[in-house]
Amino acid sequence: MYLNTHTYYSLRYGAISPKNLVEQAIHLGVYALALTDINSTSANLEFVQLAKKQGVKPILGVDFRNGAQQQFILLAQNNDGYYTINSYLSQLLHANKFIVPKRVKNIPNTFVIYPFQEEVFQLNENEFIGVKPSDLNYLKFSKWQLQLNKLVILKTVSFQDKKGFNTHRLLRAIDNNTLLSKLSVSEQGKETDIMISEKELKKIYSEYPEIIATTKKIVDSCSIHFDFSKDAPKNQTSYTNNEDLDFKLLRKLAYGGLNYRYQKIGKRVFERLEKELEIIKQKQFVSYFLINWKILKYARSKQYYYVGRGSGANSIVAYLLRITDVDPIELDLYFERFINLYRTNPPDFDLDFSWRDRDDIMNYIFKTFKNTSLIAVYNTFKYRASVRELGKVFGLPKEEIDKLTTQNFNPNQLDNLSKLVLIYSKYIKGFPNYLGIHPGGILISEKPIHYYTATYLPPKGFSTAMFDMVVAEDIGLYKFDILSQRGLGKIREAVDIIKYNHPTHPDIDIHDIKRFKEDVKIKVMLKNAKAIGCFYVESPAMRMLLKKLQVDNYLGLVAASSVIRPGVSKSGMMREYIKRYRNPERRKDAHPILLEIMPETFGVMVYQEDVIKVAHYFGGLSLGEADMLRRGMSGKFRSKEEFLKVKNQFFENCKEKGHSLELTSEIWRQIESFAGYAFAKGHSASYAVESYQSLFLKAYYPLEYMVATLNNFGGFYQPEYYVHEARMNGAIIHPPNINKAYYQNYIEGKNIYLGFIMLHSFELKNAKKIVDERAKNGLFLDLDDFINRVAISLEQLAILIKVNAFQFTKRNKRELLWEAHMKVHKVVLEEHVVTLFKSEKVAYKTPKLTSSTLEDAFDELQYIGFTLDSPFKLLKEPLNQQLFASDLPNCIGKIVTVYGYYVTAKRTITSKGEMMYFGTFVDTQGNHIDTVHFPPSVKKYPLKGRGVYKLIGKVMEEFDCINIEIEQLEKLAIIQDVRYAEPPKIEKV
Repeated sequence: MYLNTHTYYSLRYGAISPKNLVEQAIHLGVYALALTDINSTSANLEFVQLAKKQGVKPILGVDFRNGAQQQFILLAQNNDGYYTINSYLSQLLHANKFIVPKRVKNIPNTFVIYPFQEEVFQLNENEFIGVKPSDLNYLKFSKWQLQLNKLVILKTVSFQDKKGFNTHRLLRAIDNNTLLSKLSVSEQGKETDIMISEKELKKIYSEYPEIIATTKKIVDSCSIHFDFSKDAPKNQTSYTNNEDLDFKLLRKLAYGGLNYRYQKIGKRVFERLEKELEIIKQKQFVSYFLINWKILKYARSKQYYYVGRGSGANSIVAYLLRITDVDPIELDLYFERFINLYRTNPPDFDLDFSWRDRDDIMNYIFKTFKNTSLIAVYNTFKYRASVRELGKVFGLPKEEIDKLTTQNFNPNQLDNLSKLVLIYSKYIKGFPNYLGIHPGGILISEKPIHYYTATYLPPKGFSTAMFDMVVAEDIGLYKFDILSQRGLGKIREAVDIIKYNHPTHPDIDIHDIKRFKEDVKIKVMLKNAKAIGCFYVESPAMRMLLKKLQVDNYLGLVAASSVIRPGVSKSGMMREYIKRYRNPERRKDAHPILLEIMPETFGVMVYQEDVIKVAHYFGGLSLGEADMLRRGMSGKFRSKEEFLKVKNQFFENCKEKGHSLELTSEIWRQIESFAGYAFAKGHSASYAVESYQSLFLKAYYPLEYMVATLNNFGGFYQPEYYVHEARMNGAIIHPPNINKAYYQNYIEGKNIYLGFIMLHSFELKNAKKIVDERAKNGLFLDLDDFINRVAISLEQLAILIKVNAFQFTKRNKRELLWEAHMKVHKVVLEEHVVTLFKSEKVAYKTPKLTSSTLEDAFDELQYIGFTLDSPFKLLKEPLNQQLFASDLPNCIGKIVTVYGYYVTAKRTITSKGEMMYFGTFVDTQGNHIDTVHFPPSVKKYPLKGRGVYKLIGKVMEEFDCINIEIEQLEKLAIIQDVRYAEPPKIEKV
């Protein structure tokens, strides 16, 4: 009898979850329910699944509204009707402005319900008028009395109880950006919009049995069905429109890739290939492989760099189709981690592209495949956002809101409003706030997307489904991951930069990974952790791990890429792995079964596959159960009951095998602590391939690679540090120069000219003007020539002068600034029009002024963010330098004093909940100093941002890694900003 119910997916309106809505219906004896969220179908599939499990008949529809004003409700008579509703809603959502008309055109297989109104108009056969309980008094005197067969019960449900109504009002106030006290009645529902029993509902309408009968007739006429069995994927089933042809093509492509990938093709390769092809066919994943192949074939035709990673790297078919660059035979990758006969969802390919190329790839996918859309994510109310929004709604002052968001308050001293904010922030925590876009998930469906859901159009213009990946997977729709990555942008641009800076050098084959693996220079770089700027291996933690492991080969780097992950380190096995890696004798401590299962990693679980192996061979679980265990621990498996069943089976099997409870518990602890965080081995191998590509470029073309790094927004560190790294490799750094600079950074020989992109507050349009004018009419001769040719405001021109962009004129920048003030109005100039005669500018005699390198440094700090010279030169007191980073190996166990410029710090929480840091500094010679700041030191001597620090502490060494355990630190004072010192006296001219 309920034809108009809302969940909290009626964003900032409904205040009840789909689960609670169904449970409340059961509790009140309601066994048929129409979910009609406002302008949304996000909850529909979840609702159908929940309702059918609980024995409630689900009906689907949409409540079409302009703001809070209901225009009409559309109910689906069947799946075809649901498709047309989704198509209609999507049409409105894709329009430039979302406006719902008062009447809807004929939409087949649907029922239309308009809200009650006095005006009588002609209704089509499928159209009805909804009568709310509050409308019954008006009905007695209405002309609709003559058409009772066209009236239905319209009891709206938007929340559960009084608290739900209060929550609803708060959500409406947030949506309207208004104080709760000023919220208009027209912008909110009624307090009575709650569910009551069907018996009570019929009693309210007892005077009108015709209305009850018509409502029941509509309920009985509606039915909806979706297949949640996952027996077969709902993705595009065929690539060629013929599944037999698909398989023949897949086989042909796989065998065609053998000669490209292997010099010698042995029996092991053929057996693995045939085994995979058979399983891929049996599991109906053929089209999934072919679609990925098609996408990447296009990428190669456009010379886009990409990395195929994820569990897909465990497949030789993926390797032969060039979906991945990881050889599963070489790495002995566990195919069952990728696909096994128990696995219902397709393999997982994460395809990474440069951020510059990704949008074109997305465009190609949408043009090539018929039923395509992005996947949404639900951005939910988190604690801080909830408190901030509710604080504004209640009218709290900003200072009070800030206290609540940072939890910097005494609960006993809060007033009632603040307490209400905290109470309701907990209540709405987890409510969907607005729809976002999954970072890379794309659906390519066999059926039209609107069969399942409506779509909306975010700013980038790609049609996006209104549900997330979890709901999609529930019906067997599995996403393709098309992701963007800065690392690939760096690699691609570095190759391009090398071409123009070294035109005589041979072209680089960046995919020649076999050559890179044997390269001596790269081995030395890895072993000594000289990898700043290189993908995945540049962070301080990774640098230390590489040093500790003395990694100089591909397999070692693959392992390191997973060992660094939080799970392995938290389980305590990272330290054990390092010990066994360095000391072969210690490997004997491993349990014989574990050592036999994982000889390559000395009996230590390092990869996700190791969970499956240990669960299967040590714990006696089937491969399907073992994979279920892995998925459960990684948060991808949602049935706690089944997960606990598998856990109990693991312990029972271990007992039967004769393993002690102590040993079994320890192995389980290791599995549990890292399974959700560790990488699949193929994933680590994919990362290692990209690391090798960047290491090669850094080894042979460090300056070009640093320029590419800066142009692709850096990496782990701030831009300043990459400029420092370039200087350490012999670069001469120049500020942006109007005759050399481009928008991005540019290299010429060993000279790096920072781009206009590096300037704070400098407008992109002005950078474009400068570059375009220079390309068209040649270099600028002087300031006058520049002012003549480029229309630019005085404020923007002053930035260029202050950062020495006119250095080539060999004139003092203070003189240039004086001259600029005299010649340019303080407004944006019109574009200059070329005339027959060039008018002479009035010549002003400027005073003789001077500026210093210190003034340059402060201008650079303001407009670039860091100085182009050594930051140590800005210290108020010169350093009495005694020790450098290179001296520390000779000071193990001693208390030392060193001086370092702050680079970065990683904050972490100890087991006692206290804050500690791992710091990175550079000394005056430019070398690293690594520091450890334990909680007592953090409390007494906190880091205070960028600057030079005096560091006092004990030099420690572990596995060849040296750091200083900080006992004291002091941030050193710098000189006064010389630009604001007393100005020199200027004589009148």
